Amino acid sequence: MLLAALGLAIAGPALSQDLPSPERLPPVVQPLPPAPDRTPRAAVMIAGYRHDDLLWENDKTAHRIYARALEADEPPSGSGIDSWGKNVPWPYMDRQLRAGDQHGYHGEGLDFYHVGTGRGAGGLGIWYDNKLWTSRNYRRHRIFRNGPDTADFAVDYAPWPVDVVRKVWETRRFTLPLGTHFTRMVSTLHSDRQGILTVGIGIGKRPTGDGGELTVDRARGLLSWWGPGSSDHGRMAVAIRVDPARIVDIRQDADNYLVLLRAEPGKPFVYYSGSAWSLGQGGFRTRAAWDRYAAAQPLDFTPPR
Repeated sequence: MLLAALGLAIAGPALSQDLPSPERLPPVVQPLPPAPDRTPRAAVMIAGYRHDDLLWENDKTAHRIYARALEADEPPSGSGIDSWGKNVPWPYMDRQLRAGDQHGYHGEGLDFYHVGTGRGAGGLGIWYDNKLWTSRNYRRHRIFRNGPDTADFAVDYAPWPVDVVRKVWETRRFTLPLGTHFTRMVSTLHSDRQGILTVGIGIGKRPTGDGGELTVDRARGLLSWWGPGSSDHGRMAVAIRVDPARIVDIRQDADNYLVLLRAEPGKPFVYYSGSAWSLGQGGFRTRAAWDRYAAAQPLDFTPPR
């Protein structure tokens, strides 16, 4: 599909101007309890007090995915990836969530990204018959490394239907080291039927309100989104990087911008999801700065053996 038909831009120096974002940090509602250690580190944990949300962060970025326990309390929750802004290099998500007001600014970061049933910051599904078929929330988790230099874990997604033609299930490993905005993801899909799958990896269209700008660079396997700005909370930026050799098409549905890949059941493939806050770590105050960073990262798409 032609990018022009999607209303998207091909990456290039003329597309993103270095104009600074006018937003400022919001006033602190109430400071969080002090961090026990202000050393920069990567961390992953299960928030058993909040429906087993799985939180991971490093010195640059912070994310969350949702567990099965949330499905009954906050329907319709799904398997998209949540992204939080942070402006401190040490972990803060647990203290922010325990404060009971994750959407307020308490001096260290802010959650104003609404995933809903979309893919958020790099969730996936199966593209079939011009529709994205997605799993529900994760069912099981395994934490391999909880810092200090790397957050490393895996989750399982239970079988979900792809129309009436097949069922698919997934194991995905997430690895976030210090010093980067990108989480490496290794997805292994399985199916009750043989045959190549078309995977759609997405960025939500409206997680922070209407608007936002998308840059597509197919040669680098990049979709980069610069969210709409607000004087109350700034902007979120999201990017996904995939192996360009696997790309089938660039598409969209009602909720997501999507890059479509071919994957073989039982064989892992690698992609990356990154995010940043315009008022936080990394210093990305313009779309151009985020686009350049996301495009320039030297990423390894070699799947594990």
